[in-house]
Amino acid sequence: MHQLEIAIASNDAIACTQLAATLKGHLYVDERDKGKVPFKALMTCVTDDLRPLREAGDVGVYVICRRVIKPGSANIYGLFPLSHHPQKTHEESDAHWRDVHAPLALVHHPYMTHYVQLSVVAVLDGLDVDGFALCGFDNNDDLRHRFYRDEESVKVIANDIRNFVDLSRSPGRLIATPTHP
Repeated sequence: MHQLEIAIASNDAIACTQLAATLKGHLYVDERDKGKVPFKALMTCVTDDLRPLREAGDVGVYVICRRVIKPGSANIYGLFPLSHHPQKTHEESDAHWRDVHAPLALVHHPYMTHYVQLSVVAVLDGLDVDGFALCGFDNNDDLRHRFYRDEESVKVIANDIRNFVDLSRSPGRLIATPTHP
């Protein structure tokens, strides 16, 4: 399933929570008080009114394509903002993410219960990123300690990520809890 939506990255989790409820959006919030995160909340929705989203999206506002790679549910997400590889265009990096990395992720992350790629189609305001990976798990222990199948999986995924992501420009991972309409 692919769907165009609007996404906002924000440090105002309360505003995002209110918007998600009003617009029946998806909300992912990193509730940790420590650690350096690029933003506290990511909210996605389908709407034709950008005004409230631009007000709440203090970090960024995006047109995204939601690609559900592994349907399912999750209680916690590793949320990874991605910037494209410096020697590739956004389109080339995005195609690799979709066509090469997604099948690898399904093999090498066996405890991942839900996987969604939010590919950025356009940056309307703010932080320049190319996508957001939503890697869902049943619980925090699976996310933190069973993210990979084994040591070989760590190597395979790390080597592949270097083919389409600029790790030096990609903001840090969030550990987010979801709410859905």
